[in-house]
Amino acid sequence: MDTKDLGFDSKLIHSGMFDDQFGSATVPIYQTSTFKFRSADHGAACFAGDADGYIYTRLNNPTIDSLEKLLADLENGYRGIATSSGMGAVNTIYSALLKQGDHMISTAAVYGPSRVVMEKHYSKFGIESTYVETNDPENIRKAIRPNTRMLYIETPANPTMAITDLEAVVKIAREHKFVTVADNTFCSPYLQKPLDYGFDIVFHSITKFLNGHADIVGGIIVSKNKVFDDTLRPMMINMGCNMDPHQAYMIIRGLKTLAIRMDRSQENAIQIARFLAEHPKVAWVKYPGLLSHPQYDLASKQMRGPGAMISFEMKGGLAAGKTLMDNVKLCMLAVSLGGVESLIQHPASMTHSKMDKEARERCGITDGLVRFSVGIEDVNDIISDLAQAMDKV
Repeated sequence: MDTKDLGFDSKLIHSGMFDDQFGSATVPIYQTSTFKFRSADHGAACFAGDADGYIYTRLNNPTIDSLEKLLADLENGYRGIATSSGMGAVNTIYSALLKQGDHMISTAAVYGPSRVVMEKHYSKFGIESTYVETNDPENIRKAIRPNTRMLYIETPANPTMAITDLEAVVKIAREHKFVTVADNTFCSPYLQKPLDYGFDIVFHSITKFLNGHADIVGGIIVSKNKVFDDTLRPMMINMGCNMDPHQAYMIIRGLKTLAIRMDRSQENAIQIARFLAEHPKVAWVKYPGLLSHPQYDLASKQMRGPGAMISFEMKGGLAAGKTLMDNVKLCMLAVSLGGVESLIQHPASMTHSKMDKEARERCGITDGLVRFSVGIEDVNDIISDLAQAMDKV
C-alpha cells in the first residue's frame, strides 16, 4: 500500500509494512546475520547492486528496512538509516560529511556527548567547531568561516529549551552553501519536521520518544535526498554501527503509539510547567508551552505542540535541586528522556558533565538547572510527587 498521503497516525501503523510469505500482521524479526543467495550469479549481482536481495545484516535486513522506510515517511524524507545508538547516528554524520580542515557551527547547548566528541576527538583530525546560541540567527552569521561546511542544530536545545528558527537558519546555510543537520529528538516528527523547512538531514536518538519505553538504544538518520543517503549509508556500514533486527522490531512496535503517548505527555507537561512556574521555591521555568518562554511564538509556529521536556531551577540552586531529586518517589532520578515514565536529572553533573564548566555556563546550563522528562502517568500523581519532594527543600 502507498502510505505517502496517509495521515500521521495512519503512517505510524502502516508505513514500512510488507507482505511476508505467511501474511504476518506485524513486521517479522529477521534475526539472521547472513542471507543465502539463489545462485552464485545472484550473489554476485547483489554485491554489484544489480539485483534485489539481502546479503548481510550489517548491510541490510528486512526488519531494519521496514523501520527505515517508516521513519522516512514520518519525516517526509528520502530514506532512513538506522544505527545502533543515537551517538552512532551523530558519528556517522560527522565522519561522512566533514573532513580535515572543515568547520562546523553548532548549538551551544546541544546534547553533551555530541559536543564533547567533536571538541575532544574530531578536533584531533583537524575538524574545527564553533558553538553559538543558534536561537539568534545572527550568531550563526558571525561564526561563519571560509571553511564552514555544516550547521548542526538541536531545537529545542538540550537542556535549555532554546528554540532555533528553522526557516531562518536554512536561508543562511543556503547563502553560504553548507549542509544543514537537525537533531529532532526532543520533538519527534509528530511535533516538528525540519526537512519540511529545507534542512538536508534530520536525526534522532530513537531511544527516546520514538521508541518511548526505555527498553532499547538506537538512532535514525533521515536524508532529504538520495545524494546525502548515498554518502551517509556507506559510512554507517563501514563504521559497523548498524542496528540489530530485534532492536528494530521493538522500535516499530513502540512507534505505533507515538501520537497517543506524545499527546498525553504534552497534556501533563503543560500542567506541570504551570505548577512549577507558580511554586514559591522555583526560580524559573523554561517550557515552550508557557507564555513566559522567550520564543513562545516561534515554538507555536514551527512545532505542532510544546513537547514534554521542561527545564527549571530551584531558588536554592544546586543544593535545593539535589534535595528535590533525592526525594521524588514516583518520578525516577535517571538520565535519558521520552519514555512513558517521568524522569528527572541534573545535566551539569550528569548528561553534560564532560563539557567544560565555563562552556556550560555560557550556554545557560547552570549548576542549578534540573531537566524533567514528563511521562504519561496520572498528572495529579506527578504533581503530588514533585510537591512532596519540594516540601523537603
